[in-house]
Amino acid sequence: MGKGRFKIILKLLALVKPLLHIMAITVTMGVIGFLCSIFITILGGYGLVNAFGLSTGIATKTILVTVLLLAVLRGVLRYAEQASGHYIAFRLLAIIRDKVFKALRRLAPAKLEGKDKGNLISIITSDIELLEVFYAHTIAPVTIAIITSGIMLFFIGSFNPVLAVVALLAYITVGYILPRQNSKRGKEDGKQYRNSFGELNSYVLDSLRGLRETIQFNDGQDRLEKMVKSSDELDGLQEKLKEHEAKTKAITDTVILLFSLGMLFTGIFLWSRGIVDFVGVVIPTIAMMSSFGPVVALSNLSNNLLQTLACGERVLAILEEEPEVMEVEGKEEIDFHGISCEEVNFSYDDEKILSDFTIEIPKNKILGITGKSGSGKSTFLKLLMRFWDRDNGDIKVSGKDIKELNTSCLRKIQSYVTQETYLFKDSIEANIKLSRPEATHEEVVEAAKKASIHEFIMSLPEGYNTKVSELGESLSGGERQRLGIARAFLQDSPLLLLDEPTSNLDSLNEGIILKSIKEECKDKTVVLISHRKSTMNIAHEEYSVERGRVS
Repeated sequence: MGKGRFKIILKLLALVKPLLHIMAITVTMGVIGFLCSIFITILGGYGLVNAFGLSTGIATKTILVTVLLLAVLRGVLRYAEQASGHYIAFRLLAIIRDKVFKALRRLAPAKLEGKDKGNLISIITSDIELLEVFYAHTIAPVTIAIITSGIMLFFIGSFNPVLAVVALLAYITVGYILPRQNSKRGKEDGKQYRNSFGELNSYVLDSLRGLRETIQFNDGQDRLEKMVKSSDELDGLQEKLKEHEAKTKAITDTVILLFSLGMLFTGIFLWSRGIVDFVGVVIPTIAMMSSFGPVVALSNLSNNLLQTLACGERVLAILEEEPEVMEVEGKEEIDFHGISCEEVNFSYDDEKILSDFTIEIPKNKILGITGKSGSGKSTFLKLLMRFWDRDNGDIKVSGKDIKELNTSCLRKIQSYVTQETYLFKDSIEANIKLSRPEATHEEVVEAAKKASIHEFIMSLPEGYNTKVSELGESLSGGERQRLGIARAFLQDSPLLLLDEPTSNLDSLNEGIILKSIKEECKDKTVVLISHRKSTMNIAHEEYSVERGRVS
């Protein structure tokens, strides 16, 4: 097993710590269950020897009663082992999903901007789901195989140490050497399959979101052909994995047969030399043949592990990725008294966005910022929200470095309305209350009135309880934008950051909203970004941004 895959396994194992006690119970039941199954066959061998009239020291009646008891016990223990193993697996999947969502929240938005959304969905859903193979069908079986094989080596060795050596070689070959070689051969195919699966998810998601444009420009056939081509490539990769699995099974079965014959011939050889009796030939051979179950499970695991470890690698990559901006906590809370930015520089990779950006944002004033697209206006608001950190320069809120403010405090004093308002598949009221979940219905209505959206909401069949479709597609751009503004009014923060808040509105609704902003924000600070000259009429001060500089 490669060093990288071994590290992945160790990291996945570390997540089991809280459930180690249940894992110990699972392993114990698994070991006893397998021993029951193995000794049913071994006792059958003793019964066969008795039938030939040879003495084994065990009465046939005792053998029959014991076999019956072991059969019942095997069934009970197998059920209990599987139940506890899957309990661990599904508990861990819930824990991992929680960790992944926390990691995504920590990484957003800087590290997630530009990330393939379909691939992320694939990781959150199917990749994590496939880890069930590792937790329910790998950890316990490996431990069970090692313990069970150890016990069987002692049993077989009690007849003759040479026979134990043959069994040891068989267990190591089937349980370790073959899985290791199989894993090496199929590693890249497993990884490629998971990545291709994620890419296809992204393409389908992208196609669904752009369905109207696809129909409008008659591009459906082209997208369908690409989708079919990707599906065929995915089928091809899956066929390779299945072919690899079939070859692995054939090789494993062949090796088991050869070792079984080897054990038989070794026993016959020792018998011919008078070292063991007839029982010492039959029972060790039957014992080894019937005890391959746990190690065969390991051999079969190598096929499933190809995809599982690829999934684990993708999940761990998210959990271990460092955020662009670290959240701050434990600092003193502050009140808002204005913002000062001095010689701020910021770049996306090698692309310079803001250069020596200097501006004062006084308390209780409306500050307007205009400029061409790509000049850095929206980026400036994101720096104020601390979605990213500036490269150098100073950004101070109430005289304190923005990096030294508690993230929760920063979120409380800021309301941010973006160019595109995202709406969740929920009621209109729930979407507005996103900014303040504890708000009353009356407060939601008041915020909607300020955003000039109340009358439209009341015209809907279910009013504020009307469900919004996925991505808010049932509403126009202007309606979504006004709901975003309503959120900001409901949050009632002292600093309001508005990025093109009226870009999707007609002149009448723009006038109503601008009037609301001017009247309702007399005791608030507003940073207003817009291309429209009419929007700037409410600003107390107006600045222009060109090539990342304020003029």
